Amino acid sequence: MFEQEDLKKAVEVLRQGGVILYPTDTVWGLGCDATNPDSVKRIFGIKQRDDAKSMLVLIENQNMLNSYVREVPEVAWQLIEVADKPLTIIYPGAKNLAHNLIAPDGSIGIRVTAELFTEYLIQRFRRPIVSTSANLAGKPAPQNFSEISDEIKSAVDYVVQYRQDEKIRTSPSSIIKLGTGGQIEIIRP
Repeated sequence: MFEQEDLKKAVEVLRQGGVILYPTDTVWGLGCDATNPDSVKRIFGIKQRDDAKSMLVLIENQNMLNSYVREVPEVAWQLIEVADKPLTIIYPGAKNLAHNLIAPDGSIGIRVTAELFTEYLIQRFRRPIVSTSANLAGKPAPQNFSEISDEIKSAVDYVVQYRQDEKIRTSPSSIIKLGTGGQIEIIRP
């Protein structure tokens, strides 16, 4: 189990507009307040990533979806229900999020976290958080904490202590894009 102090510090940094390095239900991620455009811009800078590339958002539970998507397609609820591994869904009609997180077509990738620390983090923070792999653009995503570069570690405001010792090899989520007319496109199986 994680330390409450670790959780408390991560929430404080998020509330101050900072960037954290934290474990997710997939790979270690860089995170910030998904409603704060300045924080989102910092992550693009840390990753040395073109800000035209999208980043996804993590939420605590599916009840949060209606706050950040204009109209959740019916099939989304079914996909979330049957997913047996982490699933990011790209929804049309993003709302109430930092403008620089939303794709040019108005869509946003959102995943309901299945990781305990992240779930509590979002619950305490009361807002969605950005999640993007903890690597520089063009470099492979780290499979566990030990593979994260010192450059990334030193660029963030807080590094979560929980799960740093794990050597489990992780992989990114599946990604499905939903269209307004009920179309489903598999981006990453």
